[in-house]
Amino acid sequence: MAGFRSLSPGLRALQPEAFGADPSGERLARIRRSPHFKDGVFQNPGGIGARIRPSGSGLDIAKAFLDKDTRPRRSPSGPIPVHPTTLADLAKPPATGLRLTWMGHSSVLAEIDGHRVLFDPVWGERCSPVPFAGPKRLHPAPLPLAALGPVDVVVISHDHYDHLDLPSIKALAGTDTLFAVPLGVGAHLEHWGVSADRIRELDWHEATRVGGLTLTATPARHFCGRGLRNTQHTLWASWVVAGDEHRIFHSGDTGYFDGFKDIGAAYGPFDATMIQIGAYSDLWPDIHMTPEEGLRAHLDLQGGPSGAILPIHWATFNLAMHPWSDPGEGTLAAARAAGTRIALPRPGEPFEPAAETVPCEPWWRAVALAPAGGWPEVLPEAKAMADTVRDISQGAAEDGGTPEVVPAG
Repeated sequence: MAGFRSLSPGLRALQPEAFGADPSGERLARIRRSPHFKDGVFQNPGGIGARIRPSGSGLDIAKAFLDKDTRPRRSPSGPIPVHPTTLADLAKPPATGLRLTWMGHSSVLAEIDGHRVLFDPVWGERCSPVPFAGPKRLHPAPLPLAALGPVDVVVISHDHYDHLDLPSIKALAGTDTLFAVPLGVGAHLEHWGVSADRIRELDWHEATRVGGLTLTATPARHFCGRGLRNTQHTLWASWVVAGDEHRIFHSGDTGYFDGFKDIGAAYGPFDATMIQIGAYSDLWPDIHMTPEEGLRAHLDLQGGPSGAILPIHWATFNLAMHPWSDPGEGTLAAARAAGTRIALPRPGEPFEPAAETVPCEPWWRAVALAPAGGWPEVLPEAKAMADTVRDISQGAAEDGGTPEVVPAG
């Protein structure tokens, strides 16, 4: 079959455990039956030919990463202010029924309608197949994984190292939590000790029930692969989690595509979206979103500037050439311009998206090199929203139309 050849037994024995395992048997047969699997590989939504490999040569990319003028801005200049999360922070049920705790990068604990969902848990020191090389954490995990308390379901977006972390999965394998993963990813989990009866493996638009929650795998524009070969034989996904009262969206890794509008129409709107806005580059524009694209995705999902956006996939690892602070700055500016509520917690800081206020200060400025000309002014959330509504109202009045009111939450 084109695009899929298993390693020989000898090579398989030599590969790092973190490479995981290739799908086989009924799992592989199910992959081949997927409407999204064609010509031996999983396809991006709508048959979009997303460029999954960086443009330019490896030497060009290495020069960009090692550039002495831009390199200092790609890391914080001091210790990142991590919120010292404790079990006591999370012991009291959220007053609104929904609480999110961003643990850094794309890892988020969502407490929703009496259930606990852990997205893309990465507690390892490096997002790499080996412990001695590869991107290293820029801040410690806010609390040990074992101190997080029971989790009902772990949701994985795809099998890249900064989302599917061997040390974290092996630690969680010793609990009784369930795992919801895209099609094919279950092979890695079983290889690492998770029993098959605890794995819910889904194709796009398939759903599973965990307690009172419905978890639905939805499309994303990305790619997969952990080992020496990228065979596109495990799926990547965004996720919708809906409870009795609340619903949330986690983007996983994705480039911007029109399908966000379809996801929003089918499963939204959402009380909060967790959107990838970091590790972007002109060298790989199809597989990661810029802050402006991430905000646009949020607006597509919501059908307008409602709900709260939580920026994810930034601050924890240095995975691209942009300045370390740019994802936060860019998303803050885009959200303020659109009149959208944005949550900017420090890693480990719990918040409730529907609360009267959410963390919204640019905390990263204290440990980032300021741009030329200094940091732009940031208005308090309430004033920023009022100014946005006033500007829109004035513009509508000048045009002779009825002003449109932009909600703050």
